[in-house]
Amino acid sequence: MKRGFDLTLALLCCILLAVPMALTYLGVILFLGKPAIFCQIRPGRYGKPFKMYKFRTMTDARDLSGNLLPDSQRLTKFGLFLRRTSLDELPEIINVLKGEMSFVGPRPLLMQYLPHYTPFQARRHEVLPGITGWAQVNGRNLLSWEDRFKLDVWYVDNHGLSLDIKIILLTAWKVFRREGVAAKNSETMTPFVEATDTNTKKTDLT
Repeated sequence: MKRGFDLTLALLCCILLAVPMALTYLGVILFLGKPAIFCQIRPGRYGKPFKMYKFRTMTDARDLSGNLLPDSQRLTKFGLFLRRTSLDELPEIINVLKGEMSFVGPRPLLMQYLPHYTPFQARRHEVLPGITGWAQVNGRNLLSWEDRFKLDVWYVDNHGLSLDIKIILLTAWKVFRREGVAAKNSETMTPFVEATDTNTKKTDLT
């Protein structure tokens, strides 16, 4: 039922959002250059890697040594606009059509985080990752990592079609109000730091 719901909604979005996606694509090329689509390998269900698609929000500016500048220096005003309106997430509809993501589920994070999750935190990978999720409508980037993971696992234990619909409606409201897009003192989420609880065994999904 969840897969059928995702497919139906994804096809509907492809029709209704075709013009906004096309305009965003052109805007990225105009203000940031090519390529317009940012691709990155992220962990999917059970930690299986997949290529996630987003609209690019940063430049490729580098220092004299050829290293990428910090995110805060590469994030443009146009890129910030895309993030605050969540327009940068629209290409993930392709991932939903391919069955790599769902509309609702824990957000797919970075591959390098996998070895650092506790067994409890790793449970977020028991379902497909989502474009939005329970953590996103309960604080998004304003949450601490610990709280974020607790909300992700709560969703794993309680997910269902009615909850997914509720989260999608709440997401639309949050996007409209532009709530929780940036972490405190930063326009991007601070990197995940390995849990310091030495009494909890780590797990490696790789």
